[in-house]
Amino acid sequence: MPDFQYSGKLYLIPTTMGAANPMQVLPQQVKEIMESLDIFIAENEKTARRHIKQLVPEKQQSTLKFFHLNKFTEASEIPSFLNECKEGKNIGLLSEAGCPGVADPGAEIVKIAHNEGIQVIPLVGPSSILLAMMGSGMNGQRFTFNGYLPIDKKERKKEIKDLERFSFEKQEAQIFIETPYRNNKLLEDLFQLLNPTTRLCVACDLTLPTEYIMTKPVSEWKKTKTDLHKRPAIFIFQREI
Repeated sequence: MPDFQYSGKLYLIPTTMGAANPMQVLPQQVKEIMESLDIFIAENEKTARRHIKQLVPEKQQSTLKFFHLNKFTEASEIPSFLNECKEGKNIGLLSEAGCPGVADPGAEIVKIAHNEGIQVIPLVGPSSILLAMMGSGMNGQRFTFNGYLPIDKKERKKEIKDLERFSFEKQEAQIFIETPYRNNKLLEDLFQLLNPTTRLCVACDLTLPTEYIMTKPVSEWKKTKTDLHKRPAIFIFQREI
């Protein structure tokens, strides 16, 4: 077993993916670890505090310390966020939704922790990518998460056609996401560009009361009206032999 250079640990703390009861989607261990932490790294302090209050309402908010990790954070600042781990204190890394480090800027902190010899402990929680894959009925043995597709119309068209070709050649499910307010436009593009027999899964509002997961050929999707506007969604498709 490797020796860690410092006694402080970095806990990767999952969050809910919407207005859900935390204890319905998070294990008891997450609550117990949260109770022991006073230092956090998060994208948005306001939403991080809200999540902590939901999970551990008795925790004194005034004692909490936050480091902000988002698009405005200078790269040179980030390594210092883990200084207190080097002093023997534990730190929690929070995502805005779901699991830290997956489609999330927290991956950079985790990378630095490994380089510095700080133990990284991921906690169990909801991943929209894996939940969607589980519910899709597509190839769970071979799949690729592609993040966001290009915004440029020409580039997006090429990317969709390339991913469909890869899915056919490798028999591999292709997973991607979109900014919620552009979901309906993406769906229109998929209907227009994909082969009618290609299977498409739409999974939105995962773990919420309005959760919706449906897989069917593109030809069948075209017959129904689906409104995904501003609903967090995962898209998966696979063209089969």
